[in-house]
Amino acid sequence: MTTNAPRPEVLRYTAFSSSPDGGNPAGVVLDAGALDDEDMLAIAADLGYSESAFLTAPPEGLGPEGRAYGIRYFSPKAEVSFCGHATVATAVALAERTGPGEVVFATRAGIVPVEVAEEDGTVRATLTSVEPHLAEVSDADLAEALAALGWPAADLDPAFPPRIAFAGARHLVLAAATRARLADLSYDFARLETLMHRLDLTTLQLVWRESATVFHVRDPFPVGGVVEDPATGAAAAAFGAYARELGLVPEDAVLTLHQGEDLGRPGRLTVTLRAGDPRVRVGGAGTRIG
Repeated sequence: MTTNAPRPEVLRYTAFSSSPDGGNPAGVVLDAGALDDEDMLAIAADLGYSESAFLTAPPEGLGPEGRAYGIRYFSPKAEVSFCGHATVATAVALAERTGPGEVVFATRAGIVPVEVAEEDGTVRATLTSVEPHLAEVSDADLAEALAALGWPAADLDPAFPPRIAFAGARHLVLAAATRARLADLSYDFARLETLMHRLDLTTLQLVWRESATVFHVRDPFPVGGVVEDPATGAAAAAFGAYARELGLVPEDAVLTLHQGEDLGRPGRLTVTLRAGDPRVRVGGAGTRIG
C-alpha cells in the first residue's frame, strides 16, 4: 500500500455467537486490493485477534460479480491457509451489505462456498469445507504434544485415537477423558509452538464428548501468536471429518461443538455431515462488534 493511499476500513465481527461478547472475534477488510502482505500482517497484529480476513478480487470465472471473492487470512504472526471463524465473520459482514444467499471464497486451501441466512433477526453463515483427510501422528510426536500440554497419557479418552485432521488446515485431534481435564489447560507455549511448526499444525483440537452428538472443544494456537482460539471453524470441520471417518458418529449427523466457555466467550458451532459427501459443513451465528 502506498504511503498516500487511505487505510481501508477494518471491521470487527464475532463468529459462532449472536452476542458481541461471545464467539471468536475477527477483523474483516472488505476491500484489501491495495494492501500487500506486510500491510495485512500489520493490521492483523494491531487487532490482536487470532485471525483477520482480507477480501481481494476473485479468480476469473469463480462466480457472479458481488458474490465471489478471493480471501486471505492473517494471524498476528503469519498468514494461514484457511480460517473458519473469519470466513463466517466475513460472510455475515457481506450479507449485511448485499443480502443473504451464497457467497464463494477462493482460499489458499481451495474453493469454500458459504450459505448465509437470516433467522429471527440473527444472521447465520454455513461454510462447506474443502475435501478433508486424516493422517497418523507418530508416538514420539504425540508424546511431545502431551508433554507440552502437561497431560498424562492416561488422561486421554481411548475411544478417540489421536490423528492429524485436515479440512483446509491441519489440526492435531486429542480427546480428554473428562471435562475437568479439558478445563485445566496451561501449557508450555514455546514447546508446543515448536512442535506445531514442525508438523505444520494450525491448532490442537482438544475435545471432550458430552453425549453422542455434543462435544466441548478448546484450541491452543501458539503458532498464531495467541494462547487459545475462542471458536475454531477450520478445526470443527477437521474434527467432523475425523469423527465420521473413525466411525465415532454416523455418516449423516449434526454435531454441536461448544467452545470458548473456559475463556468467557461462549460460542456454538454446528457441524453437519452428509452421507456420500466427504466435505463438512460448519455453521453458526455472527454479529458486528461495536
